[in-house]
Amino acid sequence: MKKIAIDTGPLKGEHKFRGIGMMTQELIGAFEILGDKNIKISAVDFEGADLSKYDLVHYQVFNPFFDTLPDEFPTKAVVTIHDLIYLIYPQHYPPGIRGKLRFWRQKRRVQKASAILTISETSKKDIIRFLGIKPEKVHVVHLAPKKIFRKLETTKRSSLPKRFVLYVGDVNYNKNLHTLIHACKLAKIPLVISGKKALEVAQGGETMLNELKGPMDWWRFVSGQPHPENAHYAKMAHHFRHNKNILTLGFVPDEDLVVLYNLATVYVQPSFYEGFGLSILEAMACGTPVIATRINTHVEIAEDAAIFVDPKDAKSMANKISEVVNNRITTDKLIKSGYNVVKKYSWKKTAQETLAVYND
Repeated sequence: MKKIAIDTGPLKGEHKFRGIGMMTQELIGAFEILGDKNIKISAVDFEGADLSKYDLVHYQVFNPFFDTLPDEFPTKAVVTIHDLIYLIYPQHYPPGIRGKLRFWRQKRRVQKASAILTISETSKKDIIRFLGIKPEKVHVVHLAPKKIFRKLETTKRSSLPKRFVLYVGDVNYNKNLHTLIHACKLAKIPLVISGKKALEVAQGGETMLNELKGPMDWWRFVSGQPHPENAHYAKMAHHFRHNKNILTLGFVPDEDLVVLYNLATVYVQPSFYEGFGLSILEAMACGTPVIATRINTHVEIAEDAAIFVDPKDAKSMANKISEVVNNRITTDKLIKSGYNVVKKYSWKKTAQETLAVYND
């Protein structure tokens, strides 16, 4: 029997509330249900563990600018790389001298892996281009929405608006929240945002300096300049504080988030770039019509079940929001198509495809 270890590190710290933590938890759960008499998969916190006793180890976290991989793998290794957004937008995520040195090390380390898993064809192309990995070594395994996300028979509206646009996720530069805020203003419809960081920004978190890591951080602090990664937060915070039609809810647990999706008039994903599009699938599973920007990942995931718009065109986005809000035929078509698309995704399928990579 082959012994495989999958890293549980993402189930603690900040990753716990992000996609990496969710994926790790769901994948481990799916493996337990699936079972395989020829393979024993163990959930292990890799930090401080003896990994040499396993036939294969699966690292779940790769950051190009931090030492998330060892210099030498203790045995055969699979590494999951969700996306390379930091490398796509270097002006917004500057690595600094230390980060560049770490990137050189990380690139060398990941090239030694037996296989790379990623979550979309877009990410696969980026991995090949930026990390110099051979195409045959990179395997695309899609994520899936949790089973909790579904159409509810009845929902309690609480204090939310009668009609609203929903956005779920982070507020990093690539998420393009500014365009969505402008579009909702033009469409004259409230915007509800679910996410921990959005509430922090609304409450003044964009001015907090938690850690000074290098010379450039000190220089920015002394000169009053924001870090490029946080530069867009000040404008966003202004919108959050002065626009009564924007509601920032903070972190919303799944049992409440499913209600939020069901109540939303339309879900909008305004991103410039994504490694995947999990919120899109969650919305579809809940019977919520979806508008997404026309980027490769969204088209790959949503297929014909979403209305696609230019991420830089707030007016076009506003027009499509109004169309969905006011046209029942369009709404019904999107909902039906969404149900058909989301049927193609499941954590059982994700686990089976991951297991196939292990066996290979």
